[in-house]
Amino acid sequence: MLEVLETVDGTALHRWARACAAGIEKHCDEINDLNVFPVPDADTGTNLLATMRSAVDALSSLGSAAASASGVAKALARGAVTGARGNSGAILSQVLRGVAEAADTDLIDARTLRSALRHAAALALEAVSVPMEGTIVTVLAAAADAAEQGHADARLSEIATLAADAAAEALMRTPTQLDVLGAAGVVDAGGRGLVVILDALVEVVTGQAPERAPFRTPGADERDGENTCVVDHVAHAVSGQDYEVMYLVAETDADHIARLRARLCELGDSVVIVSDGSDGSATWSVHVHCSDAGAAVEAGLDAGRLRGVRITCFVLDATRTERPRELGAAPRAVLSVVEGEGAAELFAQEGAHVLRSDGTITRAQLLAAIRATGHGEVMVLPNGALAAQDLVAVGAQARADDREVVFLPSSSTVQALAAIAVHDADRIAVDDAFAMSEAAAATRWGSLRIADERALTYVGTCEPGDGLGLVGHEVVVIERDVAAAGCRLVDLVLGAGGELVTILLGAKAADELGERVAGYITSRHPGVEVMVYTGGQSRDLLQFGVE
Repeated sequence: MLEVLETVDGTALHRWARACAAGIEKHCDEINDLNVFPVPDADTGTNLLATMRSAVDALSSLGSAAASASGVAKALARGAVTGARGNSGAILSQVLRGVAEAADTDLIDARTLRSALRHAAALALEAVSVPMEGTIVTVLAAAADAAEQGHADARLSEIATLAADAAAEALMRTPTQLDVLGAAGVVDAGGRGLVVILDALVEVVTGQAPERAPFRTPGADERDGENTCVVDHVAHAVSGQDYEVMYLVAETDADHIARLRARLCELGDSVVIVSDGSDGSATWSVHVHCSDAGAAVEAGLDAGRLRGVRITCFVLDATRTERPRELGAAPRAVLSVVEGEGAAELFAQEGAHVLRSDGTITRAQLLAAIRATGHGEVMVLPNGALAAQDLVAVGAQARADDREVVFLPSSSTVQALAAIAVHDADRIAVDDAFAMSEAAAATRWGSLRIADERALTYVGTCEPGDGLGLVGHEVVVIERDVAAAGCRLVDLVLGAGGELVTILLGAKAADELGERVAGYITSRHPGVEVMVYTGGQSRDLLQFGVE
């Protein structure tokens, strides 16, 4: 005879979590196939599974000792929030949080389950910026309503069964509530996942899994042949966005999260922000679909401390060219963003692909240059041409072409020259990238410019025409004589030692300037080798690299 549980303790709740993960894994492909909203990227089952596995993994922190239902539920909620994937994963985390915040004792009974489902439904509704009928939120609300309306003396098994059955019935109604689902002839993918989770609870409590008919909508078989074109249309019509951006925010508060939500709603849609509910140290999981991944990440940085940033490209831009059918013979390409004709020739001589940045370059230009290499692996030397958030966005879109793209930490052309000098195409990619990154990072760099306006700097006020010496991006030298400024700058840069100085002459630099500075180095710093090249950059008269 099957044992029917009247209460669920920590051990049984642990079994339920494992059963959820196993059930989602079993139905993962089915759920993925149902996924047409908000973006038909066939990953809802995968996202739910990753989220649930993260929740189960969090239970290892409890150790071998038997934990209360409250302790297990809180660990599951924390693990689900930190490991949430996609819209559906974020909502799943709030189901587990609802259980955690309702389970204030060692055991979960019928009353606790009613409260947990109602609280979870409220949390899910609060998490979604623009709730839509016919989604997992709707299915969860139906389950909570059924549990609440059950007889006051109903047993735990009865409440669990009522909730699961109501969810299954609500799931069948989703195609009539959301036109996208009706057009594709499917039920909501996230809602299907929720039914799996509630059915797993019924099985743990009653010892028997509910029997469910296939979740097909009327006429779905006839529409199967049409679904491909329908879904292709829906991808663009429903989303209109290029990226899914997710990250975790800590060290924040409700006001910052409210401002973050408002900003993300300006940038895109499908905004879902959820918390693990921890008092005083809550972690928030953030999800958005947008066209500017960099701006979405930047908004998060304004809200608190970020970690776990994930960017996925699911809609490629309309100007995308077809991937080359045969990638280049070399194992990888190196692409350098370069200003100036002379500098471009230096990189071309080393076998690098070159993107000229004599003016401002855009993300679209960099993406096109990456694709134009014709290689599956591309290492990019950005050389300060684009902001970090722009590089993140370009990388995400390039990887959607099945390319491996690595941005090396070069902030200047001279650092990139040091990196390309140690490039070895015969090394495996990770070793090559490490060697090049190490060479770039070890190169101290500076530049010499002429002030074009009066300004306050770190070392005082400069006047138009003054020579400015910069280390990195900070002005450290001001001299009326430009050559004198260059010589002082060299002394500062070489103050920490160095064996090789590389000088790139700018387009406006006289040959005599380079000769004077090179001569100064030779006389004042014997033993230091000096290499002078014509770079052709427009702003810097000279750019120095010290190795």
